[in-house]
Amino acid sequence: MTQELLSINDLSILLPTGADRQYAVQDIGLELHTGETVCVVGESGSGKSLTARAVMGLLPAPHVRVGKGEIIFGDEDITKVGYDRLRELRGSEISMIFQEPMTALNPVMTIGDQIDEIFRYHVSMSAKERFEKALSLLVDVNLPEPAKIIDAYPHELSGGQRQRSMIAMALALGPKILIADEPTTALDVTTQAQILQLIKDMQKRLDTGVLFITHDFGVVADIADRVVVMQDGKIVETGTAKKVLQTPTHPYTKSLIAAIPRLKPRKARSRAAEVVLKTEGVCKSFGGGISFFGLGRANREVKAVQNVQIELRRGETLGVVGESGSGKSTLARCVIRLIDSDEGKIKLGDVDITKLSRNELRPHRKRVQMVFQDPFASLNPRIRVGDIISQGPILQGVDQEDASKRTYELLDIVGLDRRSFDRFPHEFSGGQRQRIGIARALSLQPDILVADEPVSALDVSIQAQILELLDDIRAQMDLSMLFITHDLRVAAQVCDYVAVMQSGNIVEMGPTAELFADPKDAYTQSLLAAVPGKDWHFSELKI
Repeated sequence: MTQELLSINDLSILLPTGADRQYAVQDIGLELHTGETVCVVGESGSGKSLTARAVMGLLPAPHVRVGKGEIIFGDEDITKVGYDRLRELRGSEISMIFQEPMTALNPVMTIGDQIDEIFRYHVSMSAKERFEKALSLLVDVNLPEPAKIIDAYPHELSGGQRQRSMIAMALALGPKILIADEPTTALDVTTQAQILQLIKDMQKRLDTGVLFITHDFGVVADIADRVVVMQDGKIVETGTAKKVLQTPTHPYTKSLIAAIPRLKPRKARSRAAEVVLKTEGVCKSFGGGISFFGLGRANREVKAVQNVQIELRRGETLGVVGESGSGKSTLARCVIRLIDSDEGKIKLGDVDITKLSRNELRPHRKRVQMVFQDPFASLNPRIRVGDIISQGPILQGVDQEDASKRTYELLDIVGLDRRSFDRFPHEFSGGQRQRIGIARALSLQPDILVADEPVSALDVSIQAQILELLDDIRAQMDLSMLFITHDLRVAAQVCDYVAVMQSGNIVEMGPTAELFADPKDAYTQSLLAAVPGKDWHFSELKI
């Protein structure tokens, strides 16, 4: 018999005056029991993260606050307890893992000091006991070399290591409830699988109730006992994981499930004879040499790309897949000459661009353009969208009138209203900003589009739209694409051929369908095995 840990009843969360709607969350209710995982699913803006923050007492009051309802934990209504009591509950009884650990961790404190702070505030332990307990927590979350990590700062760790450190902190006092807010969204598939398994193992050991916030039904299929689907601040469907996954009833749930990329590769197109991009023995290293002012240890050399050889032909999409740190983004930046390779050749057609000076390279830049992972960071916030898109052609000698005309055409192509021309990037959603980034990349009519994780930070429905848009544009304009991704489901949807990278090397390459059906390299096999929801049979869905 499981015990009820949390009960949310008739909860509504008010938005500030002037918002597009009165409530961020309206009249919702859900329960969480010991040893149970409840997944709250929905797109950005559905209210799922605010619900989680309300449970933690972390709403940005007074602008966003609970309007009515109750959140019962034990015999207390969390919406009515004071600040001191909330501080007692956080960490000891209810803990939270945030989506982006880099913003949740203190950048000027070591990992060990941040864990130590939890113990100092909540329990009475000697300094030695606190240190030993912190070290054992890092061991529990399978961090490599925990004795070194305990003295490391957040910026010295990888994304997966930071997330593991966050989990260690969240579980330090054995909480009854663990809230995980999109904890695996930005992680590669193998790290994601490890984090999900870690949470499940910890839950089993501590009998913790887990409230898991996500937009990925693939993750839901792997971990959920029950599912709550939210849309525009309301719960539209709830039920057991099996029921919601196999027989969804609400149109919104059906649309979210339909938008999930399937691990079912398409057949490669017939290859064109024209080679538009070819790399030969490309190498790139970072670090090495003498440290700052010649003091301390020499910097460690990282061989990010090693002897990479790829070939991209007219009209095809070549995917480069691998974990974070495999070298795929470095390769993309070498191809577009944002950074210079150390060795090898990068040929656009018959032209080796590696030896060209800045001025010599300029006429060739329009032939290859890039779509970045984070469009907001790559768009100038002070410049209107129309000027952002037309800037490239103008710099290449196109007159203002023709550049503006082309910009309006591109807004049509990427599915944006022409009124977007005079608006600024911050006025758009994440998916719309990515469309702007695509329009900008297309403005110079390139032969090659380099897309570096273009959908990794987007909701599944927006992700599906962007992938379809990219594929349509490739077909319409006879473009070639170099597509960088860590999500093999995405690669299956858009890539004709795939190159698998590990530690700077390409370990396997071939037609996507053939490679996924019969992977030869152990690393490729591990990537495919880690795909979330891989055992969920889409063919059985009634949608």
